[in-house]
Amino acid sequence: MKSDPPPARLLDLSRLVSRAGRKPTGIDRVERAYLDALLASDVPAFGLVRTPLGFLLLDEAGLEGLAARLDGKTSWGEASRLMSVFHSIEAGHQRALSDARRLAKARATRRLLGRMLKRHLPAGSTYLNVGHTNLTDFVTTGVKAVPGATITVMVHDTIPLDFPQYQRPEAPSRFRLFLKRVAERANLVIYNSAATKADAERHMEAFGRCPEGLVAHLGVELPEAQAGALPRGLPPKGPYFVTVGTIEGRKNHAFLLSLWEQMEKQTPPQDMPALIFIGARGWANEEFFFRFDHSRLKSQFIHEVNGLDDSAMAALLDGASGALFPSLAEGYGLPVFEALARGVPVICPELPVYREVAGDIPVYASINDSYLWIRRIMALAQSGGAGQGKGENEFRPPKWAAHFNLVLSRT
Repeated sequence: MKSDPPPARLLDLSRLVSRAGRKPTGIDRVERAYLDALLASDVPAFGLVRTPLGFLLLDEAGLEGLAARLDGKTSWGEASRLMSVFHSIEAGHQRALSDARRLAKARATRRLLGRMLKRHLPAGSTYLNVGHTNLTDFVTTGVKAVPGATITVMVHDTIPLDFPQYQRPEAPSRFRLFLKRVAERANLVIYNSAATKADAERHMEAFGRCPEGLVAHLGVELPEAQAGALPRGLPPKGPYFVTVGTIEGRKNHAFLLSLWEQMEKQTPPQDMPALIFIGARGWANEEFFFRFDHSRLKSQFIHEVNGLDDSAMAALLDGASGALFPSLAEGYGLPVFEALARGVPVICPELPVYREVAGDIPVYASINDSYLWIRRIMALAQSGGAGQGKGENEFRPPKWAAHFNLVLSRT
């Protein structure tokens, strides 16, 4: 149901500022897409940034200045003396916070946040939190100090509660508190998939309230491929496969390593495809790292690469015979949809979100059936390269325009 737009929107940018200078995660990209969409909207936009000293409020001029820095069009300034005393904060974050203070329209301590927001935001404004960060009691109480203000939160997944064994020790309890606040305080919850909505509402029922929910698939962007941006030695000669994502237990990279070890025993060297792990090393995965680092296949048939920019990653995808994603759980799984959108064949388990967004286009294979994975991989390797996903079943990825047409009509 379409509603009138609010008089202003306030986007929480605490996560994006905290990760300045680092390779963006999927959630970072979502927060950035919201920044661009709100700046393009006719509704006045503001940004909220948490600092060690309290909060900063940015108006549209400040948001444009922040966006220019995130794009590299404007360089980040030096860390201020004030921010440099916080030694636990990374240097890039210190510089971003310092610039955010310079760009801010107003500042407030935690306890005076409500007074600041009430002074600068019109009644009926909407607060948007899409980064799983900074949804604290201070923030929700401060927002509610604005007469008629509403709170909209995006929930990306419930993996910390459903698969705690793959999380950092503090993550499950922290996420439970976040979801409890969503249940108690949010007026509207945005979900990236119906699968995430079902999972989140299953947990929120235990908190006694399920706010109104809205399913809006995230947009899939297709950066231009630039083979010249690849490190020396990439791509490897001959057919190769890729898997994209942080190298953590939930992504099940160990399964792929086992497949390659099994394939190498039964495949002539000239017919053996390569496998490239693309992503940073994550947490609680020491057993896999030991196996990978000591594998005799390393640097011959298996490779690890980190820190690629989007154009280099696109070039690797475009040349791949296939993309492999044996994840045990996903909230959305953007790398799967990015690969499909580039016409790259994908092999993955039949997770609910994959079926919901991509239908019958991926090759679904149970992680309990190694033989099927090997058979599919070798068939793709022998078929002559990438692009096999294009044709009658070409994947039509979700677009950000459709996402924001839906979300901004409700917030």
